[in-house]
Amino acid sequence: MNNKRRSLLAMVVGFVILGTGLFPDPARAQDPDKLTLRRAVTLALQNSREIALARMQYTVALNAAGVNRADFRPNLYTGSGAAYSSGFPATVGGSAPAIISLSYTQSIFNLPLRGQLHAAEDRAESQKIELDRTRDAVIVRTATTYLELAKVRTSLELLRGEGASAEKIAGVTRERTQAGQELPIEITRSQLTLARIRERIIHLEGRDAILAQQLENLTGTSGQSVQVETEQTSFSVDQQETDMIAAGLKTSPFVTEAEKERDARQHLLKGAKGELWPTVSAVGLYQVLGKFNNYSEFFNHFQRNNVTVGIDAHIPIFSSKTFADIKLAKSQLSEAELALGNKRQEVRADVLQKARDVRELDAAHEVARLDLQLAQESLQILQTKLDEGLEENDKWVAFLDAEFARQQGQLSLLQATGQLAKVFQ
Repeated sequence: MNNKRRSLLAMVVGFVILGTGLFPDPARAQDPDKLTLRRAVTLALQNSREIALARMQYTVALNAAGVNRADFRPNLYTGSGAAYSSGFPATVGGSAPAIISLSYTQSIFNLPLRGQLHAAEDRAESQKIELDRTRDAVIVRTATTYLELAKVRTSLELLRGEGASAEKIAGVTRERTQAGQELPIEITRSQLTLARIRERIIHLEGRDAILAQQLENLTGTSGQSVQVETEQTSFSVDQQETDMIAAGLKTSPFVTEAEKERDARQHLLKGAKGELWPTVSAVGLYQVLGKFNNYSEFFNHFQRNNVTVGIDAHIPIFSSKTFADIKLAKSQLSEAELALGNKRQEVRADVLQKARDVRELDAAHEVARLDLQLAQESLQILQTKLDEGLEENDKWVAFLDAEFARQQGQLSLLQATGQLAKVFQ
C-alpha cells in the first residue's frame, strides 16, 4: 500500500511539475513585437494630452510676459481725427483734429511696469516647471501601469498552470475516495483549492483588461493587442539620505514653483516702491492738419505738417494708493516666503519617507525571494508532498507582488529626487 501511495503521489507531483514548470521564470525571451517599457514611456510622452495642455499653458504664460514687455518696445499708431469743427478746433479727446495722425510711444524708465514684467517672467518659468512635473507624472503613471500589467500576466500564467494541476489533483483525490483510500473531506478540500484558484484568475483577468486599456490610452495604441515584456526591472537609487534630501530640494517642482512665486512677489514689491519714482517715456507725434478746421482764426500761423518729439515724464508728489500698494506687496511677499518654507519642509519629509519606504520594500522583496527559493528547493527535495508545487506558485505570485511594490517605491523616490527623466532618456 505504501508503495502504491508513493507512486500515486509521485504521479500527482508530476502533474504539478508539468503544469507549472519546476522553475518558472517570469523573464521571457524578448519578442520584437512586444511593447517595451521604454517604448511605452516614449509613446505616452508623445501622445499625452496633459503634456500638450501644460505646454500650451507655458506658451500662454510666455505670451502674457510678452504683453508686459511690449510697453518697453516701440509702439506706433496711426489714424485720422478729421472732423468738422465750429469754434476752437478740438476733438472729443481734447487734441487737435488732424487729417492724418502718427504717434509713437516707448516706456524708458517705469519701475512699476518693470516689476510687473519680471513677475510675469518668473511665473512663466513656474509654468515651465509645471510642464516638467506633468511630464514626470505621465512617466510614473505609464511605467506603473506597464509594470503592473506585466506582473498580472505573469501571475495569470502561473495560476492557470496551478489551476490545471489542481484539477488533476481533484480528479485523483476523487478516484482515491471512491476506492476508499481517502476521506470524503479531501474531495471538498481539493474543490475549495480549485475554486480559490479560479477566483484569483477571474480577478486578475479583470485587472488585466483594465490595465491593458489604460496602457492603450496612455500610449495611443488603441485597437492593438498590447504585449508587454515580463523581465524584472529595477530602479534602484544608490544615495545617502542626506544626498537624496538635497537632490529633492534642488529638483522638486513644488519648491521651485514656490521660489519663483516668491521671486515674482519680490519684483512686485520693488515695482510698488518704484511708484515713488518718476516715469519716463519717449513720445512722438506727426499730424497733417486741414484749414477747414479754422486754425487761422485762433492761431497767428497755420502749418499743415506738424511734428512733436520728446520725453514725457511724470513725477509723483503724493499718492495714498502707492503706500497701500507697498503694504500689500510686503504682506504678499511674506506669505510667499512662508509658503516656500512649508514646501521645503514637506519635500524633506516626503523624500525621507520615500527613502525609508524603499528600504522596507527592499527587505520585503528579499523575504519574498528567499521564500520562493525555499519553495523551489523543497519541491526538488520533498517530491513526496502533494501540494508543494502549488505552494511554489503561491510564492512566485507573492514574489511578483513584492517586486512590483518595490518598483513603485523606487519610481516614486526617483520622481521626488528629480532623477526620473535620466532613467528613460
